[in-house]
Amino acid sequence: MREIARLLVRAPNWVGDCVLALPALRDLRRAFPTARLEVLARAWVADFYRALPETDAVGESSGQTKDAAAVRGRFDLAVLLPNSFASAFAVWRAGIPERWGYATDGRGPLLTRRCGVPASVRGRSQVYYYRAMVAGLGLAAEGPPDATLVCPEEWAARGAARLGEDGPWIGINPGAYYGSAKRWPKERFGAAAELVARRLGARVAILGSEAERPIGEAIARQLRAPARVLCGETSLAELFGVLSQLRLLLTNDSGPMHLAAALGVPTVAVFGSTDWRETAPVGERARLVREDVECAPCLLRECPIDHRCMTRVGVERVAKAALELVAP
Repeated sequence: MREIARLLVRAPNWVGDCVLALPALRDLRRAFPTARLEVLARAWVADFYRALPETDAVGESSGQTKDAAAVRGRFDLAVLLPNSFASAFAVWRAGIPERWGYATDGRGPLLTRRCGVPASVRGRSQVYYYRAMVAGLGLAAEGPPDATLVCPEEWAARGAARLGEDGPWIGINPGAYYGSAKRWPKERFGAAAELVARRLGARVAILGSEAERPIGEAIARQLRAPARVLCGETSLAELFGVLSQLRLLLTNDSGPMHLAAALGVPTVAVFGSTDWRETAPVGERARLVREDVECAPCLLRECPIDHRCMTRVGVERVAKAALELVAP
């Protein structure tokens, strides 16, 4: 194999996956310490990689044809963190000499070095899924996985400005992109936030996308504690900054959950339909609250019965977990 002076890493497409793949990215940085490491990422996660000292540059993915043209002739090796055929096809079209990754989605013939997904990673954090790929490619994946993040100072200042008032602040993230089966009822988020905010003397920042703004506004009307609805108002960099200012985050299984835990923010996550074994937040200051029902994890977007995995999780239980987590 030729010397690797220019390394391209194709990033996962979602914030939570980027966090869970972070230890594998750091393994790659250690494996090629002198290489120029550039990440190719979707626009909505690109800022995640701009926060990392391990990356030398970040390019934004725009689809197979444009990606192939953008990276052609510029790299010695491409490592693919996503499983998709499309990600492999783009770097194959670009003529990158070495193309490495899992042999998933029928893309094995496009790769010059490939490995299968080991059975041992099933039912474990996806941190180990990504690190097993690194090991399967013949590289070292040793030592404890490091999925920690440090918020850039400029972003922290922007987050503080976005909050705009004296804290302390707690955050709630009542939405979840994948579907309603992942969402604890908004009324319970409001009630838990009220209990915790009252005990801590805190204000409440309500986070989410623009589509989730009606949920955020409904919760704000429910609260007696001072609140700010930031749904749809933060870029990813500003979300980093806001999360870094929080005393605590109450959340569903979501991208902000993973970011907060990686930033070291005390995080209480309510899990229902998704597999807590594979997608739990990684961090010493993260706690899960879930109900052990026979149908979970179902991995469905919408619950076809009575949403028991979520409705059986009580407000007091979540508030208690939160207050224990931030107790001095």
